[in-house]
Amino acid sequence: MAKIAKIWAREILDSRGIPTVEVAGQLDSGHIAVASVPGGTSIGSHEDLEIRDGDQKRYKGMGVLKAVENINKILGPLVYGMDPTNQEEIDKKMLDADGTENQSKYGANAILPISEIMTKLAS
Repeated sequence: MAKIAKIWAREILDSRGIPTVEVAGQLDSGHIAVASVPGGTSIGSHEDLEIRDGDQKRYKGMGVLKAVENINKILGPLVYGMDPTNQEEIDKKMLDADGTENQSKYGANAILPISEIMTKLAS
């Protein structure tokens, strides 16, 4: 079975013009998948937390460059070498690394798109 060789991310705008994270992943077989997960609009007390930059000069503070950095420097390398068909193990590894109930350390907007590309890479 092919293994995860690389994951990288960038900031894009969703269909509403709001910054979101786009993630690409590549297997050692060369197969590539790309995914983005638009940000939610609800802000309840039990919602997973998106990491937003807060810089009012960029997208009224809604930028996601910190979430992109979390993927490129921490979460992506964390899952290199793993089997993309083992979604539970990948998710657990990322959630354990985050270590918070609401994904507030690395951001749900960093963790969810990686999970999404695993589904695509596994197919």
